Amino acid sequence: MATLAQAFRRFGEAGPAGTLYERVALALSESTDALNAIEKAPARKRRPELILAALHDLALAGHAPALAAAYAARDGDAAAAAAIDTLLRKPDAVSDLVVRRRPRADETGRGAVLYPLVAEAAHRAGATAVGLIDVECGAGFNLTVDRVGISYGTGRWLGDPSSPVQLTCSIVGNRPVPVRALPEVVARVGVDREPLDVTDPDDARWLRACLPPDRPERAARLEAELALAAKTPPLLLRGDAVELLPEALARVPADALPVVTTTWALSRFPAQRRVLFVQRLQEASAARTVAWVSAEGVGAAPTVPTYGDRPASGHSILAVAASEGPVLQAEAVGRCWSRGRLLAWLG
Repeated sequence: MATLAQAFRRFGEAGPAGTLYERVALALSESTDALNAIEKAPARKRRPELILAALHDLALAGHAPALAAAYAARDGDAAAAAAIDTLLRKPDAVSDLVVRRRPRADETGRGAVLYPLVAEAAHRAGATAVGLIDVECGAGFNLTVDRVGISYGTGRWLGDPSSPVQLTCSIVGNRPVPVRALPEVVARVGVDREPLDVTDPDDARWLRACLPPDRPERAARLEAELALAAKTPPLLLRGDAVELLPEALARVPADALPVVTTTWALSRFPAQRRVLFVQRLQEASAARTVAWVSAEGVGAAPTVPTYGDRPASGHSILAVAASEGPVLQAEAVGRCWSRGRLLAWLG
């Protein structure tokens, strides 16, 4: 129990001071009864961010009204007391949620790096239509990349300036981001072991629950992402991405270019599965032209050059791979930081 208490204390102290989650996490770390309730969950599911998301989900669903009221009032002391009370009254409900769910942070705006990468891949292949296949898709927000608006802080814009989802990205260095427009997107396929369907109320509520309750700007962005994704829900394939890749590729019409996207997804794969993932792409390229665009940590994506950067450098490599016959050749085209909020285009 001491280790669990330390985990919640560290979580509370690591975040910004004065937040609701700081107060709640510290209170849970100091409550023996609350920690006993948390221990009803499997050991690997006792992570503070997951427990707090489960409590938030119960509040949003109307099953913890005192906690919901405290969150709405931004009352840290009341939230701490209500969180402990909810854990003591509903330990099984909390445990059930954390067993079924995992933390999500899907309101990230990865389109700022994906848009120019997909456009570059289509340009190299001479494609007039593309089918997007997102690996570890979560709620599929990457699959709306053609329908967002992006400002690069240099007077350059990409995408739809009237979109409800507007992203910003700062450019590092002197080389501008290409301003090629994306061709028509004719297929949107997401692959994930646990995909989230934005049209399912429970899944959408879980995405909301994974945000701190006192971050209205993040909540507003998530609502815009949810609304945009719900207009054209993707086809979701549940299972292992390596095994499902052939099926996903088959869902893209023959006259469109399949573009497989990985954004900080391969790092969650064991090393051998990463290699096998690339092999699957190579096999598919023998039958049709395919493309793969990636934003992954240095060294996480097999066959992608790294500019000689070190794996622990703190940034990610942007790459485009397009097949020419049976060969899928990857080329690094840039670096990015902070999950795409800073970008250096080098291609």
